[in-house]
Amino acid sequence: MVYDVIIVGAGPAGIFAAMELVRHGKSVLIADKGKLVEERQCPITNGRSSVCVNCDSCSVVSGWGGAGSASDGKLTLTTGFGGNLEENIGEIALEELIEMVDRMFVEYGADPKFYEPGSDVTSATIRKAASVGLKILPARIRHIGTDASRKVLNNMYEDLKQQCDIRMNTTVEDLVIENGRAVGVRLADGAVLRAGHVIVAPGREGAPWLDTLVTKLNIPIASMPVDIGIRVEVPDSICEDLTKHFYEVKCLYNTPTFDDRCRTFCMNPSGFVVHEYNKAHDLVTVNGHSLKTVKSKNTNFAILVTKNFTQPFTDPIGYATHIAKLANMLAGGGILLQRLGDLRDGRRSTWSRIERGMIIPTAKAEPGDLSLVLPHRYLTDIVEFLDALNAIMPGVNQNDTLLYGVEIKLYSLRLKLGEGLRVPVIDGLHMAGDGAGVSRGIIQAAASGVVAARAILGEPLVTARE
Repeated sequence: MVYDVIIVGAGPAGIFAAMELVRHGKSVLIADKGKLVEERQCPITNGRSSVCVNCDSCSVVSGWGGAGSASDGKLTLTTGFGGNLEENIGEIALEELIEMVDRMFVEYGADPKFYEPGSDVTSATIRKAASVGLKILPARIRHIGTDASRKVLNNMYEDLKQQCDIRMNTTVEDLVIENGRAVGVRLADGAVLRAGHVIVAPGREGAPWLDTLVTKLNIPIASMPVDIGIRVEVPDSICEDLTKHFYEVKCLYNTPTFDDRCRTFCMNPSGFVVHEYNKAHDLVTVNGHSLKTVKSKNTNFAILVTKNFTQPFTDPIGYATHIAKLANMLAGGGILLQRLGDLRDGRRSTWSRIERGMIIPTAKAEPGDLSLVLPHRYLTDIVEFLDALNAIMPGVNQNDTLLYGVEIKLYSLRLKLGEGLRVPVIDGLHMAGDGAGVSRGIIQAAASGVVAARAILGEPLVTARE
């Protein structure tokens, strides 16, 4: 069979591209190396293991729904967040797509409640942050939750499986290119599946695979940003005044010493710190999620330092994974944990000092010294950012604050894509989602899948407005 479209990746971009295409009667195949929602079970989270067991497909980041949907399920419903799609399609089109994608999530079972900062408290917080150089980006946010997100994603699967072919636990090894056109994919077992168009949407977990594809096919790169940092864990009480009004506080900061851009990312009130395993690079990194029904007493969030490298540097993913492997080496194959006070004092953390503190870690990690892993510049940025955040989160920079390392984002390659997210050097090929550097989050990833699908269909991006 020759499909109209083959989609590589069953994250938000792939799922929403498929829903758009089948709605117009197109024959579609979705292929993904990961598992279905009900099969995505992390041994650490389930208590079957105290350390990462390096699953062939990490259930935290791989499988139906992708990394973001199944790790926290947080939808940011405001343009200016979550990627670069606005530059490709314009703000009006992105606003309409966000509304459409959000509406579909709710139709499939997402909580209709959302958080929208707009009170006097949020205005006062924004002013206080500005006084110390912090820029708060107010955002409308819908929190599905990791547990509830699984139900929403499964509802999408049950609907789509009746309208298209879905192959999970299926590794796409390569694209099939003939006469300058993408005509299908080659699977790891050697099977070739053919189609009129191909959408590549592998997400963050598939970014290393996409990196090799970009090199092989000479796909042009727009930029090479690298996001590296740590995950912070503090008592809920430190953040609750903010999370009550913002749910997630998104802050930008230019550090005084090196003038580097830092940002908070993925804040999880009453959440849990989790492990992520990347099989392609054989490394374990850290992330965070929050549940609707099970709560901790801690809030966690990431601090990421963004550096945009230029030629002759060409391997942002290699750079980030190298740093992550140093942490794994010192942690015996897992992730490192350090008290902020110990980092300031230049000593490794120990369980005795952590246990004397006021924060009980929510993740299994090895006490250690992050200064042996992260470059001095990054650590200086992180500490300066925490000191600035103390203006709006009093106590966040105390000695007992826990730092987990490292957190990296493997969507480092931002590709040069044409209208409709077409790859300019290969006909019939479209890229979407985090892996291609188009998005950095669930909503814009899903919207990018719709953009690619409508380009294939020849449909307009936005509806006519009076």
